[in-house]
Amino acid sequence: MRQDVSGWQVRWDDERARAFKAEGAWADKTIADYADEMMRSDPDRVLVVDREREFTLRQLYNEARTLARALVGRGYKPGDTISFQLPNWYETVVINLAAAMSGLVVHPLVPIYRDMEVSFMLQDCRSKLIFIPGIFRKYDYREMMRRISLNFANPVEVVVVRDSSDGFLSYSDLLAQADDATELQGADPDAIKMIMYTSGTTGRAKGVLHSHNTLQAENRGRLTHLNLTSHDVMFNPSPVTHVTGALYSLCLPFTVGITTVMLDIWDAELAFDMMRRRQVNGIVAATIFLQGLVDEAKKRGETLPDLRFFLCGGAQVPPDLIREAARIFPNCVAARIYGSTEVPCITAGVNSKELQDLGADTDGQIWLTEAIIADPATGVPLQKGQDGEILAKAPQQFLGYIHVEDNADAFDENGYFRMGDLGRIVHDDFIVVTGRKKDLIIRAGENISPKEIEDILFNHPAVADIAIVAMPNERTGEAACAFVIPREGQSIDLAEIKRYLMECGTAMQKVPERLEIVSELPRTSVGKVRKDILRQAARELVEQELR
Repeated sequence: MRQDVSGWQVRWDDERARAFKAEGAWADKTIADYADEMMRSDPDRVLVVDREREFTLRQLYNEARTLARALVGRGYKPGDTISFQLPNWYETVVINLAAAMSGLVVHPLVPIYRDMEVSFMLQDCRSKLIFIPGIFRKYDYREMMRRISLNFANPVEVVVVRDSSDGFLSYSDLLAQADDATELQGADPDAIKMIMYTSGTTGRAKGVLHSHNTLQAENRGRLTHLNLTSHDVMFNPSPVTHVTGALYSLCLPFTVGITTVMLDIWDAELAFDMMRRRQVNGIVAATIFLQGLVDEAKKRGETLPDLRFFLCGGAQVPPDLIREAARIFPNCVAARIYGSTEVPCITAGVNSKELQDLGADTDGQIWLTEAIIADPATGVPLQKGQDGEILAKAPQQFLGYIHVEDNADAFDENGYFRMGDLGRIVHDDFIVVTGRKKDLIIRAGENISPKEIEDILFNHPAVADIAIVAMPNERTGEAACAFVIPREGQSIDLAEIKRYLMECGTAMQKVPERLEIVSELPRTSVGKVRKDILRQAARELVEQELR
């Protein structure tokens, strides 16, 4: 362990770091370094398209330097954490670049998070400032910040983007405070660059620590497997506050000079039009986006002739959907991929039409990663083809959680990260994921911890007992199904569960979409709920309705 400039204790191995740098796995450069180089060679290249607004490197670079100087002028120093809870707007690219220029740590917050999640995460990662929209999708983020700020032990400065500041600091006013004489220190590529939260079965989200080098290592995987060049255009409907969106809209454009086309509100019809107009070559996104584009193409009787690849992950991906996408988009290689916030991508999918069946039937080719399958009980490595727990070690692996105690069970004695999933290795270097060791629900690419929601609903006066499990959902991959034992003489319905959770400040995507009233829950001999039985029951209920 060593202490980062941010104050966090990180997992560190000097010998391994030197090896990564020697072999080029760690570039030892930040996106600010890449931007400096590109400014000397091609400053007027269009790097970002925000809906229909184009932004060149020069525009992004100059605005980022202005923002960085404004932040430094307000007293922010290397290692300080700044947050943003913004949609896919160009300002997120500017904020991320400005942070690299000034050595700040960025903490992206998914826009659908509400009081409970935002309050916890801002305090947990010691954030000092947050960028928010005023109103987005009919929700007033300013009002939320006013509510939750009352309970903060340490104040968090609020900056409002694209709306009236309403008592807070506006983004434009912040930029106006910049002093051109302010020096920018930049960042050490080994320093923590980003904190992202991932849900766990404990009910408390965990802060994942990534350095500049670990994130750039992930981009190296994409560059080598897909042969990306500066001529490529990628479409990004994934939130830039998820690791996928952050990698491909906030980082990759500077690494190689690709253009990222960003969409803030998913609309399959608009997305299809944008992709055709911009001659998009590739996407890395969740199932819901692939399904939407396939449905739109079928409705129109059209294709996307420039689309070369669609890598799909973050939720359950039906093999038939991959095959259908490959048929409807004849120039596109569609594939499942596998990874996590901690190790963004263990697999790279497939990269040729000849491997298309493997793209559908497996979760992709292991790429620039050491992956093993171990016995879930003993941790002993198993032979290829045997089912067990998936463990991974890679240059793109995170440097630990912000709470050191969360690392204890996350790694084995050789530094392999326990993915928490079950699977097997086939065809020498392809992974097939067969299940999850834990009970996370993955809804449209978002990890949901059932225990977190159960803990809240246990306090409802009509709930005697509750268990929440994943059920299949055609649109989002998975959704939450709640099995509830009501208190004697009480009744409860799905509308009341929604009302109660929303009143508690829970994000909408965590609200169960199905309620089953039961008289008892299946349990083990020591009283633990058999969620495997409940998952099967939920699956059968959905299948019956589809018949």
